[in-house]
Amino acid sequence: MSSVKVLSPSKLAHVVLRTGRFQEMVDFYKKFLGAKASYENKFLSFLTYDEEHHRIAIVFKPGLNSRDEETAGMEHMAFTYDKLEDLFQAYKQRLEIGIKPVLCINHGPTMSIYYADVDGNEIETQVDSFDTAEAATKFMMGEAFDQNPIGVEFDPEEIMGRMAKGESVKSILKRPDTITGSKL
Repeated sequence: MSSVKVLSPSKLAHVVLRTGRFQEMVDFYKKFLGAKASYENKFLSFLTYDEEHHRIAIVFKPGLNSRDEETAGMEHMAFTYDKLEDLFQAYKQRLEIGIKPVLCINHGPTMSIYYADVDGNEIETQVDSFDTAEAATKFMMGEAFDQNPIGVEFDPEEIMGRMAKGESVKSILKRPDTITGSKL
């Protein structure tokens, strides 16, 4: 085995999804991310929501089936919000347009709300629970994370109630020491 370390990229640029349900997928991601098309035709859509020319690309391939849980592939993609309030504002806005989460879990390093697109691909929306990557890594190297690397499920409505009562963000983000039966 070689001792050469490959130069790491500077960032993850985009994810490309192939689908047999092109317009449904394009509409879903535009709504889900608050995105717009930087380019779009009858079989290809480049979507952006920030400074990158596209973060999600959707390619139409007629005849494709939706994702099958029995085959290998990407588990999920994740998008980070800067603060807890933003994560839950987006949660409420998604509910208003009919997009409901499939799983809500406090992993410890992140508090995450998962969704599924029209093909069954999972999307994680998250907020970091620690101020630095080093602090998150330290938590992940600890005994509590080793005993439960998945996390603890939560009710987003209960979290919003705690926020409305003025509970501190730090307290809300702290993962309870409970084992979960999560599907992850």
